[in-house]
Amino acid sequence: MNQAAVNTTESQLRAMKEAQRNAVAELLRVSPVADELATRFADAGHRVYLVGGSVRDALLGRLSSDLDFTTDARPETIQRLVSGWAEAVWDTGIEFGTLGAAKGGVQLEITTFRADVYDRVSRNPDVSFGDTIEGDLVRRDFTANAMAIELSTKTFVDPHGGMAALASGLLDTPATPEESFADDPLRMLRAARFVAQLDFTPSDRVVAAMRDMAGELERITAERVQAELSKLLLGKAPRRGLELMVDTGLADVVLPEVPGMRLAMDEHHQHKDVYQHSLTVLEQAVDLETAHEPTSEPDLVLRLAALLHDIGKPDTRRFESGGGVSFHHHEVVGAKMARKRLRALRYSKEIVQDVSQLVYLHLRFHGYGKGEWTDSAVRRYVNDAGPLLTRLHKLVRADSTTRNRRKAAALQRTYDDLESRIARIAEEEDLKRVRPDLDGNEIIRVLGVEPGPIVGKAWKHLKELRLDRGPLDHDEAVAELRRWAADQGIDPAG
Repeated sequence: MNQAAVNTTESQLRAMKEAQRNAVAELLRVSPVADELATRFADAGHRVYLVGGSVRDALLGRLSSDLDFTTDARPETIQRLVSGWAEAVWDTGIEFGTLGAAKGGVQLEITTFRADVYDRVSRNPDVSFGDTIEGDLVRRDFTANAMAIELSTKTFVDPHGGMAALASGLLDTPATPEESFADDPLRMLRAARFVAQLDFTPSDRVVAAMRDMAGELERITAERVQAELSKLLLGKAPRRGLELMVDTGLADVVLPEVPGMRLAMDEHHQHKDVYQHSLTVLEQAVDLETAHEPTSEPDLVLRLAALLHDIGKPDTRRFESGGGVSFHHHEVVGAKMARKRLRALRYSKEIVQDVSQLVYLHLRFHGYGKGEWTDSAVRRYVNDAGPLLTRLHKLVRADSTTRNRRKAAALQRTYDDLESRIARIAEEEDLKRVRPDLDGNEIIRVLGVEPGPIVGKAWKHLKELRLDRGPLDHDEAVAELRRWAADQGIDPAG
């Protein structure tokens, strides 16, 4: 018997009763569709169950409009029963026993009871269908996802203590963890994701199996790993999920640069290591996501950048003669490392570029000192950040983890000053689109040249002037262009 099925406390019983009330309310909300579905299946001599994550979410009071069902009916029967009733039906998963349908604003996924056997090499299942709900539930990943509700009678089916696990926040498996993870090693990463998303605590046996079997994750495609990692990072407590990954060795397979940061002492000697510092920066970045935008969604790019901003430190660590430690150019090395890792995980080109650019820029602010930057330097900071400026603000602020309150306050005041300077200059100039004061057509007209490399060089020169001096009036811009052309040996048109 798994840990979730025993020793239910009084507080857990109260939580279970509350969960049951939530489930009743959520089922009533979707009952028009669910009841119609149950009737159609019952009239044909079959049972249909709300199952898995949908039951878990109903108990938590947050059932979405995407519902999962399981049934004793075979796929062709499911197809016949929903055709003509559902507004749309798709059969892309029918070979695995799954039909999709849409009805009344609800997305339904209906799957025949499964009793698969996995080859445990490629993780491809030998698809076979089961005959009982109990046999279906035992093959699911975790007990909190191994519950079902029979729709026609509203009977709750919980053979593995899933509700008790949900009430106590315990993550355990219906079968042994070794069996579950051998069937699909991605379930180990999913365990870390549930820790981050739902604040669960994995059972001792789950943690032990994750440690023993972490290497099995290498059989999983990068795309599936990336999807789970992203969900973990977007959870409400990503630090906990990442710590579980590092402690069990999963991170050595998925994100080896993160545990690798444990080797590098932070240069301020205020943290155990750069790894702990990076997790704190991640937490602080999460807090800053909604600091000025209460309704903003979790930001994957910002969270990845916060986690990875210092991954270049181990490779750039140098012990100085006075006893100090330096990490010169770790932002340059880190940006390259971030780009390589995110590409390996099959992240989109946009995410790879944005995260690596934030890693590259995260130290730039520290040259600001007490406000010594010229307006030109401020313009360049904004120009280099481009559309990432708001994220860069949050990353830089999150990167202050000193325990010295006076120093922390001084850093925040300095950044306040930089932001106010950016705002002031932005009022005077269009900082979001720093472009030369003359466009390509006008450069061609003034210089009397054909489109080509010379126009591009002139454009870059005028942009540098724009960054250095701010907007120029038209005549001044033309004069500067002519002066540049003369220096280049180009005879401008009269």
